[in-house]
Amino acid sequence: MTQYNIHSAKTNLSALVEKAAIGEIFAIAKAGKPMVKVIPYASQAENHQRIGFLEGQFEIPDDFDTMGQEEIIKMFEGSE
Repeated sequence: MTQYNIHSAKTNLSALVEKAAIGEIFAIAKAGKPMVKVIPYASQAENHQRIGFLEGQFEIPDDFDTMGQEEIIKMFEGSE
């Protein structure tokens, strides 16, 4: 990962923003110590649809909301 010192980052801010926007990840350092990591705002994960990606791969039982209800009640209230 490329590292820029604060002075260089301030001087070249526009160019560094353009680099980050196209996906380049870099660090800004102070006295040689990395202080921040700069990443693009819209990551690749945000660009892909995630909702429904497992659609059709399994079925949820009709009684899903009440599955194991008796056992759970026994655990919280104790066995009688």
